[in-house]
Amino acid sequence: MDRLETAWYSLSWFYPGTFSGFTWAHPLFLWLLVLVPIIFVLRWFFRFFFNQKLPVALVRSDLKSTPLTLVRLLPEFLLAITIMLILVALGRPQTTNEKVEQWTEGIDIILAIDISQSMQIEDFTPNRLEAAKDVARGFIKGRIQDRIGIVVFSGDAFSLAPLTTDYDLLNSYLDEISFDMIENRGTAIGSAMAVVTNRMRESDSKSKVCILLSDGDNTAGNIDPITAAELAAAYNIKTYTIVVGKEGLVPFGKDYFGRPHMVENTVDETTMRKIASIGAGEFFRVTDNEALKRVFERIDQYEKAEIKETRFKDTADFYFIYLRWAILLFVLWILLKSTFMSNVLQD
Repeated sequence: MDRLETAWYSLSWFYPGTFSGFTWAHPLFLWLLVLVPIIFVLRWFFRFFFNQKLPVALVRSDLKSTPLTLVRLLPEFLLAITIMLILVALGRPQTTNEKVEQWTEGIDIILAIDISQSMQIEDFTPNRLEAAKDVARGFIKGRIQDRIGIVVFSGDAFSLAPLTTDYDLLNSYLDEISFDMIENRGTAIGSAMAVVTNRMRESDSKSKVCILLSDGDNTAGNIDPITAAELAAAYNIKTYTIVVGKEGLVPFGKDYFGRPHMVENTVDETTMRKIASIGAGEFFRVTDNEALKRVFERIDQYEKAEIKETRFKDTADFYFIYLRWAILLFVLWILLKSTFMSNVLQD
């Protein structure tokens, strides 16, 4: 029932479903409803036993009882209903629609992901790159109104996705990331940091963050990683660095018989540690999928914007409905008590 469009004289105001849909500003008055019929029953008993009675001699055959004799109780019934309606009105039935608006001053975040050949090593499941893409999806899913971009790099670096809040678009870009997107081989960490800085240098966001994920060895590019990190810091870009991979023998492809082909792997943390230090961020070293997931969850907690909330309450009162019914029944009670009809009902 659309209560706002229902006429006040409609009987639907007395349906149980209508009452269950109300909230009550003063529910104490509803408890008093129980007392009304009790008081009227006690009043009737008092009048029956203690009112003055006149002895009248009648033949028993003349004593008749018909349902019409109950009509004399109609004024009492109307008065009781009137009082109950007044109590309902005093309880102040209402409906409330609460709207919540959340907003935040978003953070600009760029994910710089290494897609060099070494990211095919299978010490992660199924390999380093796919593990990085998987946790990146989870990271994006947990953000609210933050602009996120993607930079990929190997021998060169380029911006795959600009800063955007279209998270579906970002996920589609992640799906497209592959090892053959860049022809030049190697790992150009300095070039990646330069692309990140170029994307963020005109941003007016209060917080700018770069998450740089690589195997740690800078082997390509014509920009020194430390110099690129200092340039990023000059634009107030906070940099978190994540080095992925185990040292020693790691599986890389399969041999002729389908067995894992083992290769020797070394990890240089020095450059990535310095980049994080210069960028006022934090350095992480991970060796499996779960550790990588925990690192992204940790960064997600670090870089949370303050969410501000505004609540709107739209409250509609309906006490006047029951007050009008009470007035109507009260007037009817007055008419029954103050006119010749009172004598008719009593007799």
